[in-house]
Amino acid sequence: MSNKINVGKAYLFPIILFVSIALGSLFGAKFGETALKLQPVADLFINALFMLVVPLVFTTICSTIASMSSMERLGRVMKWMLFVFFVTGAIASVIAFVVFSYYPPAANFSLIESSVAGTSANAALKNSGIMKQLVGAFTVDDFALLLSRKSMLQLIVFTIFFGLSLQSLGERGRAVGRGIATIAEAMVHMVQLVMYLAPLGLFAYFAILVGHHGPQLLGVYFKAIVIFYVTAIAYFFIAFTIYVAWATRGRGIKTFWSSIVPPALMSLGSGSSTATLPLNLQAATNLGVPQDISGLVLPIGATAHMEGSCISGILKIAFLYGMFNMPFTGIKTLVLAIFISVLSGIVHSGVTGGGLIGEALIISLYGFPPEAFPIAVTLAFLVDPVATMVNSVGDTVSSMIITRILEGKDWFEKAKGQN
Repeated sequence: MSNKINVGKAYLFPIILFVSIALGSLFGAKFGETALKLQPVADLFINALFMLVVPLVFTTICSTIASMSSMERLGRVMKWMLFVFFVTGAIASVIAFVVFSYYPPAANFSLIESSVAGTSANAALKNSGIMKQLVGAFTVDDFALLLSRKSMLQLIVFTIFFGLSLQSLGERGRAVGRGIATIAEAMVHMVQLVMYLAPLGLFAYFAILVGHHGPQLLGVYFKAIVIFYVTAIAYFFIAFTIYVAWATRGRGIKTFWSSIVPPALMSLGSGSSTATLPLNLQAATNLGVPQDISGLVLPIGATAHMEGSCISGILKIAFLYGMFNMPFTGIKTLVLAIFISVLSGIVHSGVTGGGLIGEALIISLYGFPPEAFPIAVTLAFLVDPVATMVNSVGDTVSSMIITRILEGKDWFEKAKGQN
């Protein structure tokens, strides 16, 4: 009974948001341009989110890094863990890019005739060299520019270095980190308070969108969700089976799928990789993964390894490309989309409230106009349950891959006492 209650609580808010979106869309379809009178209500919610993004990024990332005791103990496991996390995230992103290129989630629909985002992003690519682009992507020439949501990646880089500098000061730095952590908790609480406005804000926002652009917008969201769910679930069963087959020389597939059901259902119901961590640790133990590997890989994976979020990141980018008349094709588009999806997946998972940060990062790096932000946030809410399931189970799969690399190809047989 308690599990049913927990699942109900986990899905209650997304259900409320979905109902609000549906009612807002019906309102817009019925009253047309009259719905534009709700613009102040929508702006209130969107602006409130924008106000919180920059301080939320700084305080949460900085306090997390400053509170770390040491990074020297990570050693060889850490090296391979980062490698596996990046490779599996990139593979998920490439698969998603191919799928969403062939099946565009926002095909035959656009918010504007002439894309401001496309002009901004493409002009930046054409008018500057690759090194200048990289410098501009990670740094700014004035500290004040870091306080803008348009410099999200630069702010993250600055915050990481500031957190590491605090850590180097020892206890004095950790004391400052604890103070910043208190501010971070307050920022998270503010986000929770603002999200109480989400049903009303999204009602108004979608009433305006549908009133101005027509009811076909709701169909575009439905199409995007269907494409994502099919892609993510196919990846869940096919890719994970292939990874486990390689990790165990084909001998651990049955054991894996029988062991992974509890954490998969928990992540699907709770919407949290962190909440699923105890069940993932138990599954890893059942699979014979050494404790010194699972005890490091799974907790870090719950905050920094997100294959499902990488797929949803590509979905958001492809969706916004379609919305703003930008062709989602080509090598440059592929490379940039993979980079941003992997990075936003890490940001999305590693920070409390990171969903806002991940979407803001995508909007910032691509130069999409402000109205793209609630579109991406809404899409994230709708695909989050399955994305979280892929994220969480992917951590256990990665621990098995890393075990084969470190312990040898026959590790599974030895752990299970097989010949």
